[in-house]
Amino acid sequence: MALRLYTYWRSSAAYRVRIALAVKGLPYESVPRHLLRDGGQHRQADYLATNPQGLIPALEHDGHVVTQSLAICEYLDEVFPQPPLLPADPRGRAAVRAMALAIACDIHPLNNLSVQQYLRTELGQRDDGVTRWAQHWIARGFAALEQLLARHSADGRYCYGDTVTLADACLVPQVYNARRVQLDLGAYPRLTAVARHLEALPAFAAARPEAQPDAE
Repeated sequence: MALRLYTYWRSSAAYRVRIALAVKGLPYESVPRHLLRDGGQHRQADYLATNPQGLIPALEHDGHVVTQSLAICEYLDEVFPQPPLLPADPRGRAAVRAMALAIACDIHPLNNLSVQQYLRTELGQRDDGVTRWAQHWIARGFAALEQLLARHSADGRYCYGDTVTLADACLVPQVYNARRVQLDLGAYPRLTAVARHLEALPAFAAARPEAQPDAE
């Protein structure tokens, strides 16, 4: 088994995958690609040969490359099934995927680095305008997630049931982003309680941005 993760310490998408790898106890080689240095190392030809989208992360497993963070997490779950990141029943899997996708597809893309750069360079937004944009879309998504957690969390420690799932791997990086843009999290007590519990778990602590070898 050889796992190589192309990553960036503060990438939310890479953070999700690092959590999945740590939860499963899988060792891997970290290959950092700085998203700002040298015009963006993820845009260079050698990396585009690995991932034509030029996005972080990408996972290489025994010479096979998987891209897109949720696809990577589900690939890991199929190849290394213990502990599982998805419930055993179809309804449970659908609920977990729905929460994960709400973060990865509806909240995060509106706030990632490329969008922020476009807001600044093409639309002339200053830092305060970009921050308000990020706060708006995270708040809108978190309001819905707060209700979903009330529906699906068994004990207020996990997004779904009483074990770590793919939804948890997505939630913690997004809460990290919310703190970076100084969003008031007081309106989301369930969500913040789940995040606090998860962040204290060893696997989540090992995956946090500041613990990465390329952290600045």
